[in-house]
Amino acid sequence: MNLSNRKFIVGLIFLVVGILFIARLFTIQVLNDKYKLDSDSNVLREITQYPARGLIYDRKGELLVYNEAAYDLMLIPKQVKAVDTTALCSLLGIEIEEFREKFSKAKKYSRYKASTFLKEISSISYANIQEQLFRYPGFFVQTRTLRKYPRNSAAHILGYIGEVNQKTVEENSYYKSGDYIGKSGLEYSYEDLLRGTRGVKRVLVDVHNREKGSYLDGDSDTMAVTGTIIRTTLDIVLQEYGELLMQNKKGSIVAIEPKTGEILALVSAPSYDPNMLVGRAVKKNYPILSKDTLNPLFNRATMAAYPPGSTFKTIQALIGMQDGVITENSGFTCIRSMVGCHPHPSARDVSESIKMSCNPYYTQLFKRIIQQGKAKSIYKDSEIGLGIWAKQVQKFGLGQTLTTDFPGVKSGVIPGVNFYNRWYGEGRWAFSTIRSLDIGQGEILVVPLQMANLAAIMSNRGYYYTPHFIKHIDKTDQIPEKFTVKNFVGIDKQYFTPIVNGMERVVNESGGTARRARLKNIVVCGKTGTAQNPHGEDHSIFIASAPKDDPKIAIAVYVENAGFGGTWAAPIASLMMEQYLTDSISTKNIRKEKRILEANLLNVKAKK
Repeated sequence: MNLSNRKFIVGLIFLVVGILFIARLFTIQVLNDKYKLDSDSNVLREITQYPARGLIYDRKGELLVYNEAAYDLMLIPKQVKAVDTTALCSLLGIEIEEFREKFSKAKKYSRYKASTFLKEISSISYANIQEQLFRYPGFFVQTRTLRKYPRNSAAHILGYIGEVNQKTVEENSYYKSGDYIGKSGLEYSYEDLLRGTRGVKRVLVDVHNREKGSYLDGDSDTMAVTGTIIRTTLDIVLQEYGELLMQNKKGSIVAIEPKTGEILALVSAPSYDPNMLVGRAVKKNYPILSKDTLNPLFNRATMAAYPPGSTFKTIQALIGMQDGVITENSGFTCIRSMVGCHPHPSARDVSESIKMSCNPYYTQLFKRIIQQGKAKSIYKDSEIGLGIWAKQVQKFGLGQTLTTDFPGVKSGVIPGVNFYNRWYGEGRWAFSTIRSLDIGQGEILVVPLQMANLAAIMSNRGYYYTPHFIKHIDKTDQIPEKFTVKNFVGIDKQYFTPIVNGMERVVNESGGTARRARLKNIVVCGKTGTAQNPHGEDHSIFIASAPKDDPKIAIAVYVENAGFGGTWAAPIASLMMEQYLTDSISTKNIRKEKRILEANLLNVKAKK
């Protein structure tokens, strides 16, 4: 090949390569600006589209939680030019030192990626900022929503949302820094449904930081998907009434619909306005609430453990009859030298023992349950008896966590063989050591939710549905199957008749311990309890259901440091039941209501 041909071939190669480069550059720069935009972060911005969280309603369609627009001020440090710091701080309402701290934090995170500079700006504040924001390249606004609680009620049930921590970001790929998540209550339990799905919007901005339109006509955007709407079992009118009755008191109220296990009300007192833990107010209000000596953040209905007191006698009588150590017609002499008891005739049968709440009756009954002569040694016999008894009691949902749809429910304590072996040593305890269990004292601990469930078990004559808050999930008629299954407690139905009859007599007969719980034209069945409290006055307890023959509500009330169960807990429960069943309080009970509303039991003096 001669020299001229070589020159021609080399020239042709350079020409072809040149044409290819020119064509490619033309495509990139003229026909498609994607690469140009990727190379210049000043003109392309990705904005996270936060979905609105799902709304929450009560059982009757009353709105409990909705969303309100708020704005996050975002920052990309690399895009920031010379800034009039004083003017910007004045616009944002922050100090210069705070500005420097936030700016430094953003740079440490990334000089090229957007991070939150100022969170949860209100709509009013945003209107003022928006007009001036073009003066500050690198700053832009991202829309999000904040929760609002129109009824100012049910704080412990609904819960609150807050920013995710680093651990959550590392463990769950959905979340990234700056996202919000349910922290407690139903916001936590149903986070996966309520949160929705994030979207991304890509926009073009000019050199003055002003949005000029969608990138690629929005073809690369993804839409946010709104969270799922849920309807709860809560009756917000009943909930609010319960919170009103428990003002200036410590304790809880739990009300359940026995036929479904649906929780109608769950009151923990003292409480707080759920709007206190929304948005930027959290930073100010959470420390105040957490340091309050009355502990309003603590959910007493699901987390406070108390002795059940004499309400536990209902279970003891059922186990005694099921085991055959007594019949419904068995009577015991009220021997007050055996255990303290209030003055009353000796109970001639189970129904009377419930009505009069006779302590010696249940000491003698419990001895028969624990020592059934199954071993020659009194210690071994007691061990066998207690082991059987503990398993029977646990079937009532005690000593274990009810698998409800609410977080943080405690299990309480039903002491068994291992418990006392650790405490006293194997073969070193017998009935006389553990006899305080007979009347629901000693080492037994329950939470109020479990006691309301016990009232439901009595209503249903031997079974319960796991208590729950979910009634309806949008776009589906199904709720978790575990909430539709009957949990039987292992006691024959026939043995509930004398117990329920006794509970009716507690409220409606002379000599009963809860006459203050009577309702006109509604037969209430209840059982009082007085839980011993080594740190102060005893706790007032009452469990009940109504009406007797077709129970629509089962309830448990604990009033801390209030003494006898019939004095405070019983009338509070009766007012709650009347409100739910009749949508009003009768004229006859106005004085009862007034007494409860005016009572301040927060400063009851401790026992000396």
